[in-house]
Amino acid sequence: MNQKELQKILDLHKKWINGDTEGQKADLSGADLSNANLSNANLSNANLGCADLSNANLRCADLRNADKGLGVD
Repeated sequence: MNQKELQKILDLHKKWINGDTEGQKADLSGADLSNANLSNANLSNANLGCADLSNANLRCADLRNADKGLGVD
């Protein structure tokens, strides 16, 4: 996933958090986010299950209540 695609998801997620009907909860489950710039991103309540966040910049990112499950029962 490139930064432009990621930014679109983040923008829609921000709208969703703010109650905008045009918003959409971020589903980044299984996404390759390695080396992604997620600094200052609000990913609260997002689905990050099995996402690869290795070497991602998470400085000041809000990950409260994000689903970080491993997808293993």
